[in-house]
Amino acid sequence: MASVFHRLKKIAWLPVLVAGVLASCNKVDYLPVPLAVPGTAAGKTVAQVLAATPGDSLYYRLVVRSGILTANPATIIDSSLRFTMFVPDNAAMKVFINAISGGAVPLAAPDAVFSGFISANIPVASAVGLVSYNIVPQSLTTASFPSTFPNLQYPTILNPAPTLSALLRLTTFPSKRPGFAWVNNVPLTAADNVTANNGVIHEVAAVVVPPSASLWARISTDPDMTYYKAAVIRADSGTAAAPSTVGTLQGYLDNIGANFTVFVPKDSAMRATLTGQITLALIAQGVPPANAAATAAALAASPAVFSNPALYGALPPRLVQGIVAYHILPIRAFTVNLPPAPTVFYTLIGGPPGISVQAVFAGPVVSSATVKGQGNATASRVLLDPTPGTGKSDQNATNGVLHKIDQVLLPQ
Repeated sequence: MASVFHRLKKIAWLPVLVAGVLASCNKVDYLPVPLAVPGTAAGKTVAQVLAATPGDSLYYRLVVRSGILTANPATIIDSSLRFTMFVPDNAAMKVFINAISGGAVPLAAPDAVFSGFISANIPVASAVGLVSYNIVPQSLTTASFPSTFPNLQYPTILNPAPTLSALLRLTTFPSKRPGFAWVNNVPLTAADNVTANNGVIHEVAAVVVPPSASLWARISTDPDMTYYKAAVIRADSGTAAAPSTVGTLQGYLDNIGANFTVFVPKDSAMRATLTGQITLALIAQGVPPANAAATAAALAASPAVFSNPALYGALPPRLVQGIVAYHILPIRAFTVNLPPAPTVFYTLIGGPPGISVQAVFAGPVVSSATVKGQGNATASRVLLDPTPGTGKSDQNATNGVLHKIDQVLLPQ
């Protein structure tokens, strides 16, 4: 195994920006203050435009539920401030409410039933989190959306942990390609469609939900990421900070101030690669191939392969650290942000070899996405399933985005 990874460069870690873990972005009991800019009182504010738009009545009910229209200080009703709002129309809100109600509110129900559910069943704190995450405290038309990777992040007005830092904000990621635009990985259905005296409203195809857990929280609890989790733990066992998570891979993946993209190989992919590499190592030691293959399969049968003392020499912490870091980009990238042609970007190891990423589009939707290590014969597929919280791709976390892939990325 070491023959594959022995030339990995020393990892250049990003500095820790903020310590601590975000428990839940919906536990919010305050109203963030956006930046004030010179403006004019002429015309309607985004709040007034939203209130006067029949097709957005359910989202406006959510805004009312959040209390931001009557809060002190005021936000979207203030014509001296500037905002961008990403607003799902009534059809998108009905899909959202149908889902969070567990189907109790059917899609065919009258608008009044959906409105009543919002008022009676969505906690104020949750409404604040949802609405605040869909508001950027500056006016952004699609002309200012980035069209190349890596794209830019824009802070929302949602501070997920005000006790940690008054300056902390969850960020959102508007982007575009010719003919299409997104916020995170959600398509815009009507861009720049409403301009108010204090900002702009973009209609979106679905409710853009704020993340509530870190990358490590997802990795450490996903039943198909147990090998990668074990690899992170093995990598961290060689750091001076262990057993503390400060300065470790686990700490970075849990750090709310970080901003990563993690390509996590599914367990079967990790198991296959480990089995193959251990087999080769045993054959090199003189073990007959058949016996080597059987022994390797037994050794790699569970994530305990990384904590097996018999394999400490083949899987030292520094080597495993390089394997883990080679699967991490030091920037957040949803599949819609990936370039349409194979393009190499450096990973968290800090330099060559990088990984090649690509997305193929079918309209505003990614039909396939791949990532390839310099040592891979073929590209690994991103397993497309963007279902928030439980899917395999575009899993938005407080400190990055996660994609599950079907191969281990090899640097050489």
